[in-house]
Amino acid sequence: MTSIFHSNLSKDLSLILNNSDDYNVIIQVGKNQNVKEFQAHSVILRARSPYFKSAFSNKWVTKKNNMIMFTKPNITPRVFETILKYIYTGELDLTKQLCEDILELLIASDELLLEELVEYLQEFLIQQQKNWVQQNSVFILNKFASYKKLQDYCLESVCEDPQPFITSKNSLLLDKDILYNILERNDLQIEEIDAWNYLIKWCIEQTPGLESENNDVSKWTNENYKNLEKTLRQFVPLIRFTEISPIDFYDKVRPYKDIIPNHIYDEVEDFYYKGIIPETINLPHRIGKIESKIIKPKHANIIINWINKKGLRTINDPHYEFKLIYRGSDDGINNNSFKNKCKGQVASLVLIKVQGSEKIFGGYSSIGFNSIGNLLLIKNNNGWPSYYSLNNFIFSFENIKDTQNMKISRVVNSSKAILDYYDNGFNFGQGSLCMKYQNLYVNNRNGIYENNLNTDIVYTIEEIETFNVIRCK
Repeated sequence: MTSIFHSNLSKDLSLILNNSDDYNVIIQVGKNQNVKEFQAHSVILRARSPYFKSAFSNKWVTKKNNMIMFTKPNITPRVFETILKYIYTGELDLTKQLCEDILELLIASDELLLEELVEYLQEFLIQQQKNWVQQNSVFILNKFASYKKLQDYCLESVCEDPQPFITSKNSLLLDKDILYNILERNDLQIEEIDAWNYLIKWCIEQTPGLESENNDVSKWTNENYKNLEKTLRQFVPLIRFTEISPIDFYDKVRPYKDIIPNHIYDEVEDFYYKGIIPETINLPHRIGKIESKIIKPKHANIIINWINKKGLRTINDPHYEFKLIYRGSDDGINNNSFKNKCKGQVASLVLIKVQGSEKIFGGYSSIGFNSIGNLLLIKNNNGWPSYYSLNNFIFSFENIKDTQNMKISRVVNSSKAILDYYDNGFNFGQGSLCMKYQNLYVNNRNGIYENNLNTDIVYTIEEIETFNVIRCK
């Protein structure tokens, strides 16, 4: 057995940092009136930072009286002191740090190739300072593009609740590539006319000679319109015009007809007047809002693709709404509550969050779970009522952040897709995925569903939700 004494090691290294008499490095940081020198040991800096390992190589190092002299004018003394303590002791105290200072610390940590610290600081901002991050999302999206975790969080926050974002004047300063990314996303929870109105405002702000101070259309010149068309051009194909009502299209889109490509405008008119599906505008419907505490819209997008049995959706694919009919934390996590709320022959989605794991389990039944009726009834050998479906599947996500390592198991024996058993809330395929009181069982080795979702763990259900899946088109 190995004994570990990290606490004393950290204290001893802290003493070396604060009371050093054998240092061999002097680092000067800051500029102008805010400059400070720090004493350090090259062996520790090289061991902890790939940046210093390279900087202190014989090829680059500068020495004076056998002392390594190093300058970093772009890092402030306050930030470098925090980093130096982390390098020596592995300790970091952010309790009194402003969010702006933490961002400054993040930039410096990235430059010094302190990967562990870069990851931690992003996670700290997301978990501990989420309100500040959301309120400053434009600043973060524009200035911190290289920090993927922070960028992804800001983009997801905007997509989940875009209204505060698009009504903020700062959002008109958003970088064009980031705006393109947002408008392209299927999980942007926005009315399409609101997306169009925001886009026009952004384009006016970004167009030379216009900006927000010159938004009186009646005073625009032909040159103004030409410049606005150049700004707008790349974004027009991202607007789902077919989801804008004819009245809104007439009032809010038609005034800009001259700066919308003719073929796109003509296709939209053909859609309104003749019902012809556009060929150029072939983006899928944006995902409707899903009132879930378990998954996010990006997961709903994946589930819709599974329902459609397609990798990617197009404008011709059905549009779905998710209607919440049962939530365990509100209605009770037990068989009776589930059966009372989730009955009848209706396409349904169940989602389960379990205790002691970040995994999310779920199942889609095109026929529902209980009290389905006799039309699809097939009695099995034990006399239990099984129901027929070709379209059912069960699935899992590794965690709420992951959309890459999910698993899906489609029904193989369609005559046993759903078992309506008295002792279960729901039961996919005689135990492939089933709820029994507060427990979830996952075992699809019986061949009724594809065999790639097995666990030998009996999970305790922490939260469970059921939605009616309504096909809108």
